[in-house]
Formats: sequence, structure tokens, C-alpha cells
Amino acid sequence: MTALTKPLLLRDEVFLLGHDGDTGRPHIHPQALALGLAGAVLIDLFLTRHITLTPAGDPHLYPHRHHKRPTGDLIADTAITSIRHATTPPPLRGWLRAFSTDLYTRTRTTLVTTGILHHHQRRRIAGLIRTNTYLPSHTRWHIIPHARLCALANGREPPDNHIAALAGLICVLRLANHLRLDNNTATLPTRLQNIANQHYQPIRAITTAIDTTIGDLTTATYR
Repeated sequence: MTALTKPLLLRDEVFLLGHDGDTGRPHIHPQALALGLAGAVLIDLFLTRHITLTPAGDPHLYPHRHHKRPTGDLIADTAITSIRHATTPPPLRGWLRAFSTDLYTRTRTTLVTTGILHHHQRRRIAGLIRTNTYLPSHTRWHIIPHARLCALANGREPPDNHIAALAGLICVLRLANHLRLDNNTATLPTRLQNIANQHYQPIRAITTAIDTTIGDLTTATYR
């Protein structure tokens, strides 16, 4: 299967949609985006039955006892290992903070390695300053998830678990208005969130934990 026919992981779609497709600049702070990436890793693992969460209260992460095969994705398998070999089941918010530490760079490196992103280096001010830019190698990588979210926002596509989870992540990361999914920007986040809320409760727990953890980071910045 070639790179152009292989479906993207939720984590990779969040990374791509979190950046301007023409300039490569992130729409939000990379640290906040990294928390969204960590949550996307967990959601993919939940949807493929590699992990489970406690049903209520302060969620904790558990490896799924009936699914012990690796995913074949290094980042996802590292996540499973960190959960499986923890002394006690890790709390969701604590795991998100810890796993997101260098996840922005790891995700970008993986996308470059697989040919989804291209690294461009530019020189400015008589060649004294080098600027690194990472752009999609094909417009497909940005267009397909964007088009599916547009169709979802306008009621043209019934949501499956993957696109509903992507909608929830886009909302919690405050990316909806950056993507210009439709003209009614005032109601767009609410519509996407309502769609996301119709799916699995553990996925809602993950997006809520992302939102709370980003809020904690913002509060700490202004102390």
C-alpha cells in the first residue's frame, strides 16, 4: 500500500489540520496541540480495542486484556507499553501530560519519514538565519479530513466513530474556526461537539481531559 492510499491515523490528521497547509505555521500553541495528539493516540487505541478506560469518576487507563498484539505504529505501541507496564493504572490527565512532552516533534518526524510532510529550509537575512518549514507533500493529506469535516458540519455525511472523534478533537483544540468549515462560524463548534457527544463516552472523557489540561497550562502561564 503506497503512502497516497494509506489512511491516516487520527493523530496525523490532528497534526495536519493543526497547521496552515500553505505556510506550515501551527494554528495553536504546539504544547496544546501535543496534548491533542496524545488524546488522538488514545482514541485510536480505544477504537481498535487496545486500551480501555474506567467508566466513571477520574478515568484511568488499562490495556485491553483481550488484545495484546502491537499496532505496528511506533508511537501507538510506545503508548500501549507505557500503560501496560505502569505500576498502577495511570490517570488519564497525568498520562496525557507525560506522553505529550515531545509528541509534537515525534509526530512531525514520523510524518516526514513516511513522506507525508516535506522539510523545507529557507535562509533569510543574507543567509544568516535558517527557517525550517514542514509542508504536506500532497494536498490530499489536508483536503480529505477537511472535506469530511465540512460534510459533517453541513449534514451531508453521517458520522462514523473516527470522524466524530476528529470533530471532538477539533472543538476542544479550538481549531474549528481556523479551518473555515462553513460560513456559520458562531454555531460551528457547538454543532461539531453535539456530533462528537453522540459517540463513545470514553472518547468524550479523553477530549474533556485534554480541555482541562490545556486550561491548566494556560492558568500556569499567567501565574
